[in-house]
Parts: sequence; structure tokens; C-alpha cells
Amino acid sequence: MNHERFGEGPPLVAVHGLGSNLRVWHPVREQVGRHHELIGVDLPGFGESPRPVGRRGVRPLVDALEAWLDEQGLEQPHLTGFSMGGRIVLELAGRGRAASVVAISPAGFNHRFEKPFIQANLMTQRAITRRVAPRAESLLATAPARTALLGVAVARPWQLTPSEAANMVRDFAHSPGFRAVVEDATWGTPEGLDRINCPVTVLWGTRDLILPVTGAKGAEREMPSARVERLPGLGHVPMFDDPERVASALLEGTGSK
Repeated sequence: MNHERFGEGPPLVAVHGLGSNLRVWHPVREQVGRHHELIGVDLPGFGESPRPVGRRGVRPLVDALEAWLDEQGLEQPHLTGFSMGGRIVLELAGRGRAASVVAISPAGFNHRFEKPFIQANLMTQRAITRRVAPRAESLLATAPARTALLGVAVARPWQLTPSEAANMVRDFAHSPGFRAVVEDATWGTPEGLDRINCPVTVLWGTRDLILPVTGAKGAEREMPSARVERLPGLGHVPMFDDPERVASALLEGTGSK
């Protein structure tokens, strides 16, 4: 499994969402890396990790990441993840594999009536990004263009550099593991929440247009001992909206602040 390590301190494994990869953590790695060894991973079928042959759905990714933790000698690292990655790290915590968890807009907590719209939105974004990807650098060269094309994913798309925006588009467009997990990422629910015995923090941007912030209520209901914090004005990938705020919340969730 492709991964990169940055910084020093207790390990913090960072898991990306659907159609993304480890680069999504780059905006926060300088601040987080002062307190933790931040280990970003590419899940199978995403980034530079090869696509697995076998079962469809999110749970095989949980199994693969747990096996990778074993290979790396990481018994109970701190874990963070966003969107689908948020669900994955919560499931790992339910298996006793986490010292703490910070889940950002975790999949699996929105109301059932929202889920057809969530899946339709994901498929629409996939179609749009696949059309844009071949000319991403030139099409996203200006702030208005980035705002128009990436306003669903981030609340402040004009802050992205053209390179960051182009990478985001290409990653979503070309992830070979996308179709194998999109349905379960939308409709599935996390397993083992009742077995979690480590500190859990849930962060949710109030301007999340992919997994609406109404999912925070579901997280509060399903995990009454978790600390659930809404991030005013931030989007689905808040690391690009306000890196300092998200890094600070990550460090607070791991007990490093």
C-alpha cells in the first residue's frame, strides 16, 4: 500500500475519502507533523496503490488497511480519515486498532432519504471530472474556474492552487477503485461502533455539499460518547478551506494540544 511519512512523534495514520488519495492531507502536515509522524496512505484502487481483485465495497478496504497496520507494526496508532476514510477509521477503532480517532464528515451517518441524492451527486461529479481531467491544468488556471468546478468539494475553492485543483479533479476522475465502493460508501453503515473504547472526535463542515452536516446528528446518536464538532463555513474537504483550524482540531482529538 503506497504511503508517505512526515514529521516526528506518535504515529497518526491518515485515510483519504472516495476518489482521493494521501495528497489530501498535505495542507495540514506541517502543523500536525510537529507533534506526530503523519502517515498518509493510498487505499487499494486509489492514488498509487494497485486495485485489488476481489470483493466490492468498503469493508475490504478496512481489512486491507488493518493488514497493512500489522505489516508496519502499528498496533494502535492514532487514526484520522475523512468521508469514506472516516468510516474506515471508525471501523478500525471498533476492532481495537486505534489510540484515538478523528473522523471528518464520516460516511454512513446521513439519513436514508438523503442517500439517493448523495450517490447521484457523487456520480455527477465523477462524470464532470472525467470530462475536465484531460485539460485540468488549463481549465483550472483561474480562481473563478476553480470556484465553479470545485465548489461542491471545498467551501473556498479559490484558495486552491491550480496544481492542487488539477490534482483533485484528476484523482476523482481516474481512481480505479471508485465504482467498486461508491454504492457501499453511500448506503453502508459503519460496523462495531459499540465496541469503540478510545476517544473519538467527529468534525463536520457546515457547508459540506457532499455529505450534508445533518449527518452529525446521526453520529451523535450512534456514538453518544464521541465529541462532535461542527466547523462553521467549511466544506467536505476542510483541509483545503482552513488548514490551521483542521490541524488544530486533529491535534486536540489526539490529545496533543
